[in-house]
Amino acid sequence: MTNAVIEHLKKRRTQYALGRNVNMDKDALNSLIQEAIRHTPSSFNSQSSRAVILFGEQSVKFWTLAKEALARVVPAEAFAQTAAKLDSFAAGVGTVLFYEDQDVVKGLQEKFALYADNFPVWSEQSGGMAQFAVWLALTDAGIGASLQHYNPLVDDAARAAWNVPASWKLRAQMPFGSHENGFGEKAFMDDGQRFIVAG
Repeated sequence: MTNAVIEHLKKRRTQYALGRNVNMDKDALNSLIQEAIRHTPSSFNSQSSRAVILFGEQSVKFWTLAKEALARVVPAEAFAQTAAKLDSFAAGVGTVLFYEDQDVVKGLQEKFALYADNFPVWSEQSGGMAQFAVWLALTDAGIGASLQHYNPLVDDAARAAWNVPASWKLRAQMPFGSHENGFGEKAFMDDGQRFIVAG
């Protein structure tokens, strides 16, 4: 049996070697990313996911800010490797900064007090789905990406650089660009350790 969605899922891989040789212009990429987030499900249709979409030098600027933040906490003898990794992200076409709007979460907690403890969890789940939706959309367009988590080290610098609202909480960063390297084989754990099927 062949399933188009499963085939797309199989193509999605982490790509660290990014370049700027993509066949889509900035406007098309921007539209693709926004559409993927717009159509991502969220609890109570909260639409709590937010994004800052950076292209070109603005994307490079984010990774420069990340490098400056990490230089303050990574031991000097290990920093060259860290810097090289960040430079590989900056080499791409752009970066999506994924946020979750905490004002939305708080509003739902106040409106539906019975579920108050669940809304932060559901927000994280919605955010994860938005990240995956963008990643899958980029994959389908032949564009490489990876998901990074340099928050909270870069939160304040990013907030200041792009005037990000105070209620937006940074959850992940996705550098994207052309595939400049291939992929190794992906290993999977035994299905018996992951799944229980009943009925």
